[in-house]
Parts: sequence; C-alpha cells; structure tokens
Amino acid sequence: MRMRVLKPLVHLLVPLCVHWIAEEMSKPMLVDITTNALCDGQSSCSQSIYINGLQHTVVGILQMAVVPFLGQLSDDYGRKPLLLLTSSTTIIPFVLLAINKSKGFVYAYYVTQTISYIISQGSIFCISIAYAADVVDETNRATAFSWITGLFSASHVLGDLVSRFLHEDYNIFQAALCLLIFVPLYMALHLVETVASDGGVEQSLPCTSKVKKFCREQCYCVRSTLEVVISSPTLKCACLVFFFYQLGMSGIDSVLPHYLKAAFGFGENPFSEILMAVGAGSIVSQMVVLPLVNPFAGEKVILCIALLASIVYALLYGLAWASWVTYLGAPFGVIYILVIPVIYAVISRASSSDDQGKMLGFFAGVQSLASLLSPFAMSPLTNWFLSENAPFNCKGFSIICASLCMTVALCCACALKLETPWKKFSEDDDEENTETPLLTSFH
Repeated sequence: MRMRVLKPLVHLLVPLCVHWIAEEMSKPMLVDITTNALCDGQSSCSQSIYINGLQHTVVGILQMAVVPFLGQLSDDYGRKPLLLLTSSTTIIPFVLLAINKSKGFVYAYYVTQTISYIISQGSIFCISIAYAADVVDETNRATAFSWITGLFSASHVLGDLVSRFLHEDYNIFQAALCLLIFVPLYMALHLVETVASDGGVEQSLPCTSKVKKFCREQCYCVRSTLEVVISSPTLKCACLVFFFYQLGMSGIDSVLPHYLKAAFGFGENPFSEILMAVGAGSIVSQMVVLPLVNPFAGEKVILCIALLASIVYALLYGLAWASWVTYLGAPFGVIYILVIPVIYAVISRASSSDDQGKMLGFFAGVQSLASLLSPFAMSPLTNWFLSENAPFNCKGFSIICASLCMTVALCCACALKLETPWKKFSEDDDEENTETPLLTSFH
C-alpha cells in the first residue's frame, strides 16, 4: 500500500534525497572552515557567530515574502520550473568553496548562500509538498508527507556519514557540487509536470497589467488567508504553536555548532556523531512510528509529547556540564522531530481543500518570521556567555532561554482543539449562498 502511494513521487523523491545529502554533507566541515578563515586559529570568535546570525536574519526577512510568492508562481506556471529554479540556486555557493577556502571566498560563500537560502530554503520543501498533493489522493497524503519528512531525515544521516567517512584529502565540496548539479538535470529529464499552464488570456496582457493583476491577487490571497486563520480556533492555536516552536528551535540550530565547539571543543566528527544519532532515529519515528501511533493517540497527544521532548533536549544541551551530556540529549531529537509532520497534519485537517496551498504558504511565512527574530537574541546572547565577560558561568544560557519558547508552544498545544471545520464552513456557505448572487451582480 505504501509503495503504491509513493510510486508517483519517485522522480521527485530521488532528486530531493540527493539534494539534501549534498547540503548536509558539508555542514560539519563548514564550522571548521568558517572559524579557520575568520577567527585566526581560535576555536570561536564573534565574527563567525554574527555572520551566521546575520544570514539567518536576512533570510528570515526576505523569505516571508519570497516563499509565498514562489508558491503562487508554482500554482500559475507549474511545479517543475520552480523546483528547477530553487534547486539550481544552491550550486554557486558550493563552487566557491570547492575552489578556495580563504577568508574572501568564505565571505563570498555566505553572500551567495544567503541568496540561495532566500530562494530555495523552505521553498523546495513547500513546492514538493504541493507536488505530492497534486498526485496523491487526499486519504493518503498524511502517509506521503510523513515519508517525505522521513526521507529528509534519512538524507541528513547519509550526508553525515559521507562527511565522516570520506577520505580527509578529498574535497568534500567538490563531491557535494557534483550531486547538486545532478539534481536539476534529473528533474529536467524525468519529473512530470502536474499543473496545467493557463496560457490564454494572460499571455496577451501587457507586462504592467500582469504585474498589477498579480499584486492584486497576492493581496487578496493574504487577506483571505488571515481571515481563515483568525476565524479558526484550531488554526490560530496551531499558528502560535508553530511560531514559538520555530522561534526556539531555529535559534538553537543557529548557534549550536558554535556553542559545542567553544564549550566542548567539538570538531567535525563529534558534531557528525550527534547529527547521525538524531537522524537515524528520526527516520524510524517518522516513517514507521508516527503512521502506526497516530490513529490511536491522535495528533494532539503526539504533538504535546514531541514538544516536551524538545524542551528536555534544549535543557540538556544548555545545562550540559560535560560533553557526554550532549549525547544524552540526542535521543530526544528523535521525538521532537515529529512536531513538523504533526503540525502539517493539524493544518491540513483544519483547512478546507481549497485553502491547503494558502495555508502552506502562510505557515511558511510564520516559520520565516520565527527564523528572522531568533538570531536577534540568540547570537549576541551566545557570544556574551561564551566570552570572558559572561555574568555567570553558563555557556549554554541562550539555549536554556530558547527552551522557554518551546514551553510556550507546549502550553498552546495543550489548549489546541482539533476540529474539522467542514460542517461549520458548509453551514456558513449555505447561509451566504443567498447573498452571493447579489454580491456578484455588482462586479
């Protein structure tokens, strides 16, 4: 049954897996390359922390507009062209580090990688989910989504394995570059378009008219989406859960490698071990455990357990007094990874079939907003408590503060009411149907 559901997605999942492997295999080395180029031999410095925080901030600001915009373009012009565009932008940054790893090239890498993240980070996943929704029946979409997120975790594990066991003299960025070039080529040859192009009338419109029409449609789309979210208690609560969870976790992700390197001297291999330990268990939890447990426990119970695990995960890292404590926190990553697919399931259940795409873009904007705000506090706070001027000895204090955000998300999740709004919407529609002809007659 599962294989039959995934069969239409094969030519999407293969390049996605390769793309994610290529991106992940370079992450453990990137911290060492950045500190070696910017910190003059020190284990950590403010430049390496702030450049990472600046990147997260810029990406977060622009993604709030870019991701919904690209999602709308994929509805109008097709999934395939947008997937080709977003996957191709990641090639240029890897070209730079494959050539040289000096200070100038590292700065150039961060500039081009920031542009790439604005276009591709989040967009690839959102458009892929939309592609899956095009070809998979509604009753099987939860399974397809959980397998996509599970494949994302599997790709991370494979990427960590490659970065750990490749020969030290081999340039890992050259290997990643080859994989990234393969992705758009494979999509161009094998991926089937699922959206029919509505060429007709709009092709004859002047360019300025197209821009004005598109802007009006975007404004109307944002306004109608906000109205749906505000009017739905489930979506409103899910929005708060999603925002505070992403606010805490994105902050932790932005500073964790630098914190581990400065506090415990973690280099490439120890960091890879932690990522692999979390990723390996995440594959099973998303692909096997979640589909089996969800019919019995329900989304709310799983969501609360996953959020509680994220709080314990953050506290163990923030209060770690020895390097082995960080390994103790890794198993909780296997549980908190379930927050994302469960949130998507809650959003899908609380939204009508016509609003699925809008909701996906809206919550992607919420995620970008959280990614934007978290570095403002996390980067200076981490730098302060890793320096000699810290007010007290707690190098992971910023991660402890991030756990407070997940605590707020847990409180919101406990108040979450899982409602299916079909009856309510249908009743409202019946009441408004008598007014609709009158309204439309004035247009």
